[in-house]
Amino acid sequence: MTTTTDGRSTRWDGHRETRRRELVEATVRAIREHGAGVGMDDIASAAGTSKTVIYRHFTDRQGLYAAVSESVDTRILRTIGQALGASGGNLATVRSSPRALVSAAIDSYLTLVEKDPEVYRFVVTAPLLDRPGGDPAAPVTDHIAAQMSELIGAALSASGRDRTAAPVWGAGVVGMVRAAADHWLAEPPGRTRITRTALTEQLTDLAWSGLSAAWPDHPPQEDS
Repeated sequence: MTTTTDGRSTRWDGHRETRRRELVEATVRAIREHGAGVGMDDIASAAGTSKTVIYRHFTDRQGLYAAVSESVDTRILRTIGQALGASGGNLATVRSSPRALVSAAIDSYLTLVEKDPEVYRFVVTAPLLDRPGGDPAAPVTDHIAAQMSELIGAALSASGRDRTAAPVWGAGVVGMVRAAADHWLAEPPGRTRITRTALTEQLTDLAWSGLSAAWPDHPPQEDS
């Protein structure tokens, strides 16, 4: 039996998706203006609509938080991908300068924290939710860890080494960076905070001191 698609339904799907994207962007603007503890009234005002309309598109605050987190997740992954590309994130560079790639990935994460601290706090602490279950930012960090694990795994394979540990190492590196970023962001007012560049270097040194044992920062020697 042949099924047909109602053109009107398709158009409405596109409209709803566009409207959801606009509401997420308005929420991010409200977070930047009012801070991570932004309320629904502030978000509705930034969107030029009512809370009822927002809930119609996201069901509840949990749905809106999830949509904003997904948007931030996409931004971080895109930034890391761009950084790795700019660093020559291909097989040849993975083999010849893996430490530089680890540093680029760490710096990409910290760049978002530095440029959009309130949006980062919103995702990590989930103040919009009354009782967040578990770690509300887990989907974001899990995706970043998966990307880092793939990078490490590719490097280990390229070096002729077992890549079994890659998922654990990827998660460990991302967990370390997130904890350090949270501490860095929470520095009290009036206290001089180290630069992002310095923090990136410190975290790269710490991560690389462990990774380098099985992932040397030099190309494998070719058999003569």
